[in-house]
Amino acid sequence: MNSNLAGKSFNPGSGDSPLSSPKKEQGWVKFALIGLAIAYLALILFIPAFNVFTQAFREGIAPFFHNLTEPGFLHAVKLTVLIALIVVPINTVFGLCAAWAIARHQFRGRAFVISLLDIPFAVSPVVAGLMIVLLYGRNGWFGPMLGAANIKIIFAMPAMVLASAFITMPFVAREVIPVLEEAGSDQEEAAKTLGASDWQIFWRVTLPNIRWGLLYGVILTNARVMGEFGAVSVVSGNITGKTQTLPLFVEEAYKQYQTQSAFSAAVLLGGLALVTLVLKEILERKTRIEDVE
Repeated sequence: MNSNLAGKSFNPGSGDSPLSSPKKEQGWVKFALIGLAIAYLALILFIPAFNVFTQAFREGIAPFFHNLTEPGFLHAVKLTVLIALIVVPINTVFGLCAAWAIARHQFRGRAFVISLLDIPFAVSPVVAGLMIVLLYGRNGWFGPMLGAANIKIIFAMPAMVLASAFITMPFVAREVIPVLEEAGSDQEEAAKTLGASDWQIFWRVTLPNIRWGLLYGVILTNARVMGEFGAVSVVSGNITGKTQTLPLFVEEAYKQYQTQSAFSAAVLLGGLALVTLVLKEILERKTRIEDVE
């Protein structure tokens, strides 16, 4: 045995523990990673968001509210809300049907159907808008037929609804599928054995089990519809007072050097995002509480 090591005694209180150095290193690594994450979020999220709110209220509260009463802004808000009122129910029904078919049935091509649901996540919104133009535009596949029937899709409300529906298609289904799979079908089969109809089973058994996941998917769908820019900008033409949604209004106002109006509208969209995050946290807490119970 080495005489130096043999003659050296270990004192627990002296800080010479072999484990102290790795613990110190782990502590520095942890704080370094936390600091890096905070710095990254500050650069891409906190500072830009703070700047938007600062610019919106730079001239005071009165000019801010005045910008929210401009005709162009009000029309953009009304159009955005109208599109959401159309798209959200459609995708909610579609998401429920798709989730039920995927979670409760095994069929050939099931994996392919699940992959199709993820296409809007993989395809750029601009490309999605271009696909709609190539289908329903004047020179598109269905353009001559629609023109003969005097039906206008592109640069009008129908194309904006189609683009928004495509982009938000997966949210409800993706939130409901895992909830249905986790809940299983035992309660539904028991209700069916007791003589309940399919409609009664859905309202009294299935819907209560999936309500938080369903509501979460609806909230995400609504937030994405109201904030969608890429696909809608391609198919709408961005016509002020006609086909201009709130995100398009922000871009156009900024290009026209109406920065105060642009930032005011951006604050409204930021408020929508904040409300979405709050509702998301509430629903996640309710889900965790129910899982514990």
